[in-house]
Amino acid sequence: MQQSGGRRSRDRTIRRMLRRLVFLCLLTSCAARETPLAPVASAQAPPNPVPSMPPPMPSVAAPLPSSSPQPSLPPVPDGMLLVPGGTFRMGADSGGEQDEHPAHAVTLAPFYLDRTEVTQRAYGECVATAKCRASASPEPRPEHPVRYVSWQDAQTYCAWREKRLPREAEFERAVRGDDGRLYPWGSASPNTGLTVCSGPGPLAVGSRPSGRGPYGHDDLAGNVWEWMDDLYDPIAYRRPTADAGEPGSCDAILRVQHELRHAGKQGFTGSNPIPTECERSIRGGAYNFGGAGLRATNRIHHPANYRISVLGFRCAASLAL
Repeated sequence: MQQSGGRRSRDRTIRRMLRRLVFLCLLTSCAARETPLAPVASAQAPPNPVPSMPPPMPSVAAPLPSSSPQPSLPPVPDGMLLVPGGTFRMGADSGGEQDEHPAHAVTLAPFYLDRTEVTQRAYGECVATAKCRASASPEPRPEHPVRYVSWQDAQTYCAWREKRLPREAEFERAVRGDDGRLYPWGSASPNTGLTVCSGPGPLAVGSRPSGRGPYGHDDLAGNVWEWMDDLYDPIAYRRPTADAGEPGSCDAILRVQHELRHAGKQGFTGSNPIPTECERSIRGGAYNFGGAGLRATNRIHHPANYRISVLGFRCAASLAL
């Protein structure tokens, strides 16, 4: 009995010692897991900051800042209106005559153009100074367009006014504007409320204000045909200089006209015969025309010495910037 009790006492002692050992092991393991990480040394360099996004690049279409103020336009001369410079569509790809083809882009500098055709009264002022030859107009009507004047007469008058005759491309630019219109007033067919057409004679300049062109000019279609500065070139729109609105030289034009006659292309320049000399261009239509004959692209030509009832003129001027 005593031996059995002593054995039980030793067993309890051993179990208590084992429990302490287990407890100490568990305590040591937990302490090891809960040990905090060493703090980052204060001498360590801070991380590099994330760079901010660069400012957006300027748009390609944005204009560059000007280093100096842009020059302002000079005052508009009396009786003239500005036609802005730029690129416009000249000619046509179909319809009309072959000398109106093809449609092409033309770039011009800005210029001034008389608001109306030159009147008998204004032309008479030049005649009174003996600088201009008198016209052959049958009756005096001061506010009607002057007629029966040659290309040389028109050129002399414009020079006397310190102006010049307009070029074909300039005239079509003034008619068509930026929207490529068929007539000065737009696309509506010509009628006597818009222009002086299909009648027995011209009327006072500016008598059809509803038919004004895109820049405010009167009588760009109808009333009287108008002399242009240019030589008439049947293939002007097919030459390398077409984008500047420039015809060929007189020699080049004579060669082309000879080739057209030889090839039997009489209708190339419309109902007028193919010229045998270097003629001058005329534009704009006249009081005896109507319908499609007043289209913006219509090109007519006459010898420079012609003085006829349906033909007058207006002047242009370059900008002196």
